[in-house]
Amino acid sequence: MDIATLVGIVTGFGLVIQTIIGGGNAEIFVNIPSMMIVFGGAFAAVLVNFPLKEVIGVFKVVSKAFFGQAEDPLPIIDILYNLSQATRQDGLLALDKKLGSIDNTFLRTGLEMAVDGSEPETIRNVMETELSYLVGRHIKGQQILMALGMYAPAFGMVGTLIGLVGMLANMEDPSSIGPAMAVALITTFYGAFIANLVFLPLGGKLKNKSDDEIVIKEMIIEGVLAIPAGEHPKNIRRKLLNFVPPAMRGGENDRK
Repeated sequence: MDIATLVGIVTGFGLVIQTIIGGGNAEIFVNIPSMMIVFGGAFAAVLVNFPLKEVIGVFKVVSKAFFGQAEDPLPIIDILYNLSQATRQDGLLALDKKLGSIDNTFLRTGLEMAVDGSEPETIRNVMETELSYLVGRHIKGQQILMALGMYAPAFGMVGTLIGLVGMLANMEDPSSIGPAMAVALITTFYGAFIANLVFLPLGGKLKNKSDDEIVIKEMIIEGVLAIPAGEHPKNIRRKLLNFVPPAMRGGENDRK
């Protein structure tokens, strides 16, 4: 589980709720019609903008922000390094015996093509096409969350305008203006709060995770292509370590 995501959301809710309770008027922040306008309106707008299947699928995508773990690139580099050593000794057919032990589907697909004797350009095209479709799927989930983050404050403002219209239509009792104004502003509060603590941050988290996954897959492509090209295993390791942040490399540059 990604503890940072959970801690961030829980902390944000906790601080806001504590501030509301500390003000002594917590009950005025609970308004069911305002919630319906903000949440119902935002999801309705998203349904207009995106196909139903993609909107339903976003709930599965959101789970990756909490439970998706970034793949460690160093074990993948070790696999490619070892495979390149085996290939230099026994040829490409040595890869065939090791394919069954490789769990990474993307890596295994590329190596299978190499074993089959596919041209490097063909291997690159196939793997990059798969990567591009992966990016497209990730972008859809991010777009839906970003859209919710945009629509929620907008419908909060709509709710506020509805409340103001009702308030201005009943100006006979001046003492009711203050409470009516407070209720009118609640929807703006709901929209801004949920957008800036949940929808937009989750969209950003998914983008960061997607970027990390893309870098690893680009690294795999370069490693797969380097093996049939006959590059020295040490040079392959050095090349692939360029995809890894320096803080994660440790003593990898010195390994053989």
